[in-house]
Amino acid sequence: MGAAVADKISREKLHGATRAWDFLSLALSVIAADLAGHRNMSADGWTREFELEISVADPAFWNAQRELVGKLLEFLTIDRWKISFMGGGISPAPPTQPVLPPEDCVALLSGGLDSFIGNVDLVSDGRKPFAVSQTVRGDAENQRSFANTIGGGLRHLQINHNAEVPNPENPPSQRARSLIFFAYGVLAATTLKCYHAGDNVTLYVCENGFISINPPLTGSRLGSLSTRTTHPVLFGLLQQLLDVAGLRVHMENPYQLKTKGEMLRDCTNKALLNAHASYTTSCGRFKQFGYKHCGRCVPCLVRRAAFHTAKLRDTTEYVYVDLGCDDAEHAGFDDVRSVGMALAQVKADGLESWIGTALSTTLLGDISPLQAMVGRGLGELESLFKHYGVK
Repeated sequence: MGAAVADKISREKLHGATRAWDFLSLALSVIAADLAGHRNMSADGWTREFELEISVADPAFWNAQRELVGKLLEFLTIDRWKISFMGGGISPAPPTQPVLPPEDCVALLSGGLDSFIGNVDLVSDGRKPFAVSQTVRGDAENQRSFANTIGGGLRHLQINHNAEVPNPENPPSQRARSLIFFAYGVLAATTLKCYHAGDNVTLYVCENGFISINPPLTGSRLGSLSTRTTHPVLFGLLQQLLDVAGLRVHMENPYQLKTKGEMLRDCTNKALLNAHASYTTSCGRFKQFGYKHCGRCVPCLVRRAAFHTAKLRDTTEYVYVDLGCDDAEHAGFDDVRSVGMALAQVKADGLESWIGTALSTTLLGDISPLQAMVGRGLGELESLFKHYGVK
């Protein structure tokens, strides 16, 4: 499964740190397990139990981190994980003449709107990001186009994990998907010239704060039904793991306290944003609808609300445009209803009551800035609903 990644890195003549390769092995194993584990076969119909033995180059170190790794995975997927490590992992020999990229940071470039804005802003701020992407059908061409457009052309690494398992869960679980993106980014960060010179490298994972927190909209969207791919608690646990591994990579989401609408409003290159924003991808059902935005899932609603709030023209092709339509054709999607219920609950009980356990952890420290940002994100959705007359 990881052969394609190793081959790509080899062909690019890049030289990554050994423990970064080990972290990639961990991520690949977790991705495969996540795809193979069936929720409906678990005791409670949702929480799965995994026991994995993973090959790494430094098993003694990683076995000493099993508790931290388990805590991280349990927070990410809301499953139970028992992890152990053995020798024999990937540890490619350094290229004879390695390429040491001169970029000063790494930034994920998914093909989505947030990562597009993130890379644009980094270049405007004078940074030189090394863009890293997970190749996805429907987005691969756009990823290349965006990388070629931003800043006159970014160094760009596209990788595909090619994970396939027998009898996969259907629809496939994506609760662990962000781990592989982070692993790509960490590996790329350790190939940079500045990293080899002893510097710390920032890995930018750019996502709006509302989706990052992703609070359950209603009581029926609990736990893993709302993903935690860039939640600040997850980032904190990942940073602990990178630090103890001696990997000088700092993970950062510069938009943790911004809504998507605020990201669009404050983008530092409006000409580039206006030219390309509608070609980015946000939809959670993009493949299901023939690589078109459905217009009604939560990511689509947040996207549409952001354009509306920032007063930018949205030429995205949506399958379902009129959010106020309440006929049989639209009845199969409950996200519009869920957002409406969330707005009603906040109005009745207050924002803090509605957020509930989404921010209830001592790992976050002062949560008031996050609460305020979530409130503004809901305000953007409320404005969009009023525009379409959603009742």
